[in-house]
Amino acid sequence: MTYKTMLAILQSRADAPRVLDFALPLAARFGSHLIGLHAEVLPIAIASPMGMPTADFTLAMQEDAKRRHEELRGLFTERASAEGVMQEWRGFENLTGDSAISGIESARTADLVIVQQNDPNADSRRTADVEALLFHSGRPVLFVPYAFPGRSEPVRQVLLAWKGSKEAARAAFDALPLMKEAGRVEILTVDAKDTLEQDAGLAGTAMAAALARHGIDVTTRAEQSAGASQAEAITNRMAAIGADLLVMGAFGRSRLAEWVFGGVTRDMLRTMTTPTFMSR
Repeated sequence: MTYKTMLAILQSRADAPRVLDFALPLAARFGSHLIGLHAEVLPIAIASPMGMPTADFTLAMQEDAKRRHEELRGLFTERASAEGVMQEWRGFENLTGDSAISGIESARTADLVIVQQNDPNADSRRTADVEALLFHSGRPVLFVPYAFPGRSEPVRQVLLAWKGSKEAARAAFDALPLMKEAGRVEILTVDAKDTLEQDAGLAGTAMAAALARHGIDVTTRAEQSAGASQAEAITNRMAAIGADLLVMGAFGRSRLAEWVFGGVTRDMLRTMTTPTFMSR
């Protein structure tokens, strides 16, 4: 298994360089076909107070959208060509201008989706609905922290946050190419509980054995959050071992037909400082 098709979501000129700094070296290492995707707001005719359409304003909106499309397409094409990465560009328009929403269908035929974590202090009208990629694409999403510096390098140490759930299992095997690249994985359980099937102290050992059969050097560690949040426990452990990739399942629940993230997933999406790989 490897990542032969990657999708890079470029929401704006602000996040595009960071996403490309991460996605292009990654695509080059795996020999991947990289799709760049951007969406703009669908121009809609606006009526004046007298009820007449303001054609000039609508035309200006169309020209601005076209300019931004071409700017991002040019940036993507130029950089991908310079780095020898196979490339493809997809441009869309939708009612919100949200590239993540427009990217859901394309994501379903990609091995891996790469998108920048939203800056929690940014104007929500200018951020992408990255949660939709997790909940609705059915594909793994690799989040690049909005403050991530420089280019991506080969992964050296992975931390797998293990909960024994189907989401965690899917994330572990979806991330297998990156784990094999690193060669070193620590499986961390936080606040594991005894069950009929397994003692809390042995949580993660079966997954460790499965990964070891792929030639990966795997260790396990069980911790208690001890009053801190589980997200803090994960973050602290990542710092302690120098992990450069976090792998975890994305957990959520349905409430009035809307998806709501569980606490750990929500906290990590908001506070991540290290590239984070999630599967749903």
